[in-house]
Amino acid sequence: MKLLPEALTFDDVLLVPAESSVLPAQTDVSTQLAPNIKLNIPIISAAMDTVTTAPLAISLALQGGLGIIHKNMSIEDQAEEVRKVKRWQSGIVTNPVTLDADEPVSAAFELRARNKVSGFPILSKGKLVGMLTSRDLRTVNDMNVKIRAVMTKNPVTASPKVSLAKAKEILAEKRIEKLPLVDASGALKGLITMTDILKRENNPNASLDKNGQLLVGAAVSTSANTLERVAALVDAGVDLLIIDTAHGHHIGVRNMVKTVRKKYPKLTICAGNVCTPEAVEELAKCGANIVKVGIGPGSICTTRIVAGVGYPQFSAVVECGKMA
Repeated sequence: MKLLPEALTFDDVLLVPAESSVLPAQTDVSTQLAPNIKLNIPIISAAMDTVTTAPLAISLALQGGLGIIHKNMSIEDQAEEVRKVKRWQSGIVTNPVTLDADEPVSAAFELRARNKVSGFPILSKGKLVGMLTSRDLRTVNDMNVKIRAVMTKNPVTASPKVSLAKAKEILAEKRIEKLPLVDASGALKGLITMTDILKRENNPNASLDKNGQLLVGAAVSTSANTLERVAALVDAGVDLLIIDTAHGHHIGVRNMVKTVRKKYPKLTICAGNVCTPEAVEELAKCGANIVKVGIGPGSICTTRIVAGVGYPQFSAVVECGKMA
C-alpha cells in the first residue's frame, strides 16, 4: 500500500500577514521570465482559441504581461497574428518597408493597402533618396509615373545611434511623422515614427523586446508539421515558443524540445504542462528555458474530472519550484 502525500490547492492556503512598511505603490511585481523576456506584471494568457489572438496579446503586452497566440489555426494565420503584435509598436523599425525610386506609383498604392502604412522610404541603388507620404500621393492621377517624380526629395534624416528623445525633438521641430536613420554612406538602417514614440510614452509599463516592439508568444504542438510552424513563427518574430500539450512529461514533448533547441539555439522555449519535479528536470535537460506547471487547475478545465489526472496546483508549484 502506497502512502499518499498531502497535496493542497490555492483554496486550501492563506498568506499570513506580517509587519510591513511598504505601500502598494512601492511594490514591484516584475519578473525575469527568461534572459530576454522581462514582464512588468506576472501574467501570461492561455494559448486557447477562445482566449488569445493579437488583440488580447497587444493589450496584455501594453500592461506589462504576455499573450500566447493559440495554435488552432493555419500556420500562415498564426504567424500573421504574431506579426500584428510585433508591428503594433516599434521603438525603431529595423526593417522598414521600402520602394525603389524607379518603381511606378501603383506599387506604392498596392503596398500601402497591404501593409496599412502611410509612407515609405524610397531607395535608389540601396541608398535613401526620398520619402513617399500620403501627401505626395494625394494628387497623383497617372499610376504609371515613377515614384521619383512625386516623392519628397532630400528628407530629414538622423544617425542610427540617435536616441528616441532626440528623434522626438527632430520630428517635432521639422513637423514630420517619420525619421529615416541612415549611416555615413547613405544606406537606410531603420526608421523612427512619432506614432511609435507616443505609444511608448503612453504605455510606460509595456513588455518590450530590444527593438522596442511588444513581446508576444505562440504555442505549437508535437504534430507532423510542427517544425514548419515553428519556422514561420520565428520568421514572424515570436519571442517565446510554447510547446503546449496536456501531458508535458511525454517522450513526444521531450523529443520536440530537443529538436527545436538544436535548430534554434537562441530561441526562448517553454514546455508543458507538467505537475511533478521529475518532469521539470527532464524538460530543462532537453533544452526548455521555462516549464509550465499545471494539469487541471483551471476553473473551466475538466481534465481531472473526465480523465482523473492532475495534481493540486499549490503543491505542484511548490514541488516543481524546488526542482527548477
